[in-house]
Amino acid sequence: MKNPTLPRLLLPLILLASAGAARASDDSIVAAVRAADDERVAATLAPEAGRLDAIFSDDLLYTHSTGKLDTKKSYVATLLSKATVYTVYDYKERTFFVATPDIVIEKAHVLITSGTVEKQNPPNDLMIQAVWRKESGKWRFLSWQSARLPAPTPAPATK
Repeated sequence: MKNPTLPRLLLPLILLASAGAARASDDSIVAAVRAADDERVAATLAPEAGRLDAIFSDDLLYTHSTGKLDTKKSYVATLLSKATVYTVYDYKERTFFVATPDIVIEKAHVLITSGTVEKQNPPNDLMIQAVWRKESGKWRFLSWQSARLPAPTPAPATK
């Protein structure tokens, strides 16, 4: 007669091994998306049509901290025409969550300086959530939503 306890003892080991494999897979996915995000930032700072087309999904929805919504077409047009010029992207924190092997959610705290060619605005202190989707084997930027953080409250004056 077979030992009925053996499968129960092996199951945790099998689950542990598969969890380790999933974690290694997640690490490689995160590394790939982090590299794609670095390319997105570089392409935003120095916009070129081909570069932007390659990184942004055709389904891009880009919600600015002002509430303005851009599609890929309108956002790329804004960057290429220099109606908006980004000069600084300074991540204070950036994490990635692998939702599925083809969807990654990025959460970040970032200081972004942008404006026009003539005048840059003070940095925007933003919390963002972005979504990356694997399309035809390549990570593409699908969605961005940002919220401006309030300025720090000054400490009360001491007497």
